[in-house]
Amino acid sequence: MDEANNISIDPACLQQPPLAIDVIKQLDVFGICLYAMLTFMSCVSLLLYLEQCIYIYKKLPYPKKTTIIWVNGAAPVIATMSCFGMWIPRAVMFTDMTSNCYFAVVVYKVLILLIEELGGSDAFLKRFSGKPFKITTGPCCCCCLCLPRVRMSRGMLCLLKLGALQYAILKTVLSVVSIILWTNGNFDLSDLEMTGTAIWINPFIGVLTITSLWPVAIVFMNTNYLLRTLNIIPKYAMYQLILVLSQLQTSIINILALDGTIACSPPFSSQARGSMLSQQMMIMEMFIITLVTRFFYRRTYDKLPLATHDIHEKDGFSLQATDIKNVA
Repeated sequence: MDEANNISIDPACLQQPPLAIDVIKQLDVFGICLYAMLTFMSCVSLLLYLEQCIYIYKKLPYPKKTTIIWVNGAAPVIATMSCFGMWIPRAVMFTDMTSNCYFAVVVYKVLILLIEELGGSDAFLKRFSGKPFKITTGPCCCCCLCLPRVRMSRGMLCLLKLGALQYAILKTVLSVVSIILWTNGNFDLSDLEMTGTAIWINPFIGVLTITSLWPVAIVFMNTNYLLRTLNIIPKYAMYQLILVLSQLQTSIINILALDGTIACSPPFSSQARGSMLSQQMMIMEMFIITLVTRFFYRRTYDKLPLATHDIHEKDGFSLQATDIKNVA
């Protein structure tokens, strides 16, 4: 008992995140090389994105080009904000919420991209109006196999768009409210009491996230067979990977920091050190994703065939598969 009482805690472990100048002063040779490399990665990601924007703007028609520019910007924007958060630890609240708000818009833009690749809303409805859509997809109803299929209509398409758009709007509003409360000392991620605001805002944002991902998954699962020639599956996989890394990975690291699993390392407290590690990992991951997505988007694709041709082509694939099965 006496030994437990005599254990001293470094005052830096209980303080706010350090200032940028304090971070620079405590860097050794390895730290300088690491920070320089990560800063270089984030700058290259941003430059590649800007060059990609010029290419897309010149090569693709409106409104598809604006949608693709938005979707392409997810990884570079997150990498850039993570770089700012790495150098200025006290700005992490602002950099994280900027990244999250941008990605909230990207979720909606991915849905719009799927529709635009099929010719736009009118062409989409012309192809699928009255056809049953499977809605037993993640993240909401992947286990609810008993749910009936829903026929596509203009009203259904509007609901799908609203389901994704609400996250972009409400996430931005709640982020602004959280920052205002944080400046007044009322928003603290480490405050898990029922009287704290974080315990109420964050779960609500989680519900909004799930309900926004569901419409995108519904459209993708029911239309991806038509868009395979456009490499839509790897494009969608990159979007899903950014989602997992920017949301789930960051949440896990924050939980480990709050639990004390990530040890304090002066001048960084446990929470500040966990945030720093998260920013550094995010820069490297988003840099790789930027290079991969550049390969898929920096090219032009032929237009999709008409709906009647799609049906015959799909029937041809089915007949070919049946013939192979019969021969086997």
